[in-house]
Amino acid sequence: MSKSKTVNPLSPLALYNLVSAAGWAYILYTVVAWYPVLGQPEYYLRTKDIVILIQCGAVIEVFNSALGIVRSPIVTTSAQVLSRLLVVIGIFRLLPETPATGSIAYVTLLSAWSITEVVRYIFYFFTLSFKSGPPTILLFLRYNLFLILYPTGVASELTLIYSSLSVAEQKYSVYAKYCLIFSMLTYLPGLPMLFSHMVVQRRKVMKSLREGKTSQKKD
Repeated sequence: MSKSKTVNPLSPLALYNLVSAAGWAYILYTVVAWYPVLGQPEYYLRTKDIVILIQCGAVIEVFNSALGIVRSPIVTTSAQVLSRLLVVIGIFRLLPETPATGSIAYVTLLSAWSITEVVRYIFYFFTLSFKSGPPTILLFLRYNLFLILYPTGVASELTLIYSSLSVAEQKYSVYAKYCLIFSMLTYLPGLPMLFSHMVVQRRKVMKSLREGKTSQKKD
């Protein structure tokens, strides 16, 4: 890559991505350093509030997409953010006693979310801050890790939501239970839409990387 030339690393959008990356890096740190020591359900009780806070910050991305500040599609951005808010607000906040929150599903959820977001936010920070763009390794991780992390995250989310059904019915009403069931059904069209979007983007990026390597060999 050519030498990096700074664009504006202190812009509000760049700083938002940097702070968000730091927040999710902290969550990833707790998975690696705290969970083996604390175990479950203590790990969940110690971390759920900070996870709620950090994830709620992603609402900003919906507004950025709607206002055209970023190029991310409003439909896919909203779908991803809302599905996560359902988990952190609907379960961690309103139904904290959900059985699966004290299981390995919570740990796999945070692992998938945090790795994905650290890579994504750092990727965006480099994109906004340097004309040379993100390093090749970051580009590769951004458009390949999702093949494993996305299904892992979705499976963990669905496990948590399913586990919360009986708690929702007892604590609130049968209507709350059916609302959660409906939210699970939305994954049927949502999952293929979000995943296929990333697959299309991956195909473009990997093609450009291959062409770049071929060009370098010719030179």
